[in-house]
Amino acid sequence: MDLATILGLVGGAGIVIASIIIGGSASIFFNVPSILIVVGGTLAATFIKFPMKDVLNSISVALKAFIIKLEPPDQVIEKMVSLAQIAKKEGLIALEKAEATNPFMAKAMRFLADGYDERLIQEVLSKDIRLTIQRHSIGQSVFKSMGTSAPAFGMIGTLVGLVQMLSNMSDPKNIGPAMAVALLTTLYGALLANLVFNPISDKLALRSQEEALVKEIILESAISMSQGTSARVLEEALKIYLAPKTRAKIEGQPQAQPAGAKAK
Repeated sequence: MDLATILGLVGGAGIVIASIIIGGSASIFFNVPSILIVVGGTLAATFIKFPMKDVLNSISVALKAFIIKLEPPDQVIEKMVSLAQIAKKEGLIALEKAEATNPFMAKAMRFLADGYDERLIQEVLSKDIRLTIQRHSIGQSVFKSMGTSAPAFGMIGTLVGLVQMLSNMSDPKNIGPAMAVALLTTLYGALLANLVFNPISDKLALRSQEEALVKEIILESAISMSQGTSARVLEEALKIYLAPKTRAKIEGQPQAQPAGAKAK
């Protein structure tokens, strides 16, 4: 689980709620018609822009921002180097029993063990990466659209409230409370856009980049193994995917050993 996302959402909501409570009565910030205009209007606009299937699928995609935490690239590289040592020592068929840390890695190892040629491995795994990025981009677009629509419907709700207020100005004492209610829709729209929809869209974009990087590492490793590249050469080639600090840290560690090998 990604603790940063949870802390961000809970912390942001907590700060807003605490500020409301400290400032006075919290009940005045709850208005059902305003919620209906912002939430209902945002959902309606989203369903107009996107097919229902994409909107519903974006919910499962958004769960990745909260639940799935990808394996760091340096650990993936370490695992792939270890698998390359097994392949070099025991042959590609030995990868069939190798333990993979994610489904994409398992697929790559299965292709190698089954004797797929380099061209087919490149074609199939590259297509997997492209389609994954495409699915993620749809989820990002849905939440980015909701982040754009929420403030707009907040303003619409405010205008509706102002019209209702101005049409009934016989009692000046009601103008202040009516104005406050009218402004609540703007508040709801701004909060949903800047605390929920836009941050989730940005987090999904980051997750997509991280997943693509990990899969690129696995793809390059699989192709190198099919070409018979040594584990040492593969490790040096994969270091380019890492930040300089992480790269220096790996260079200071002993070379990864095949699974089951005993340390000397």
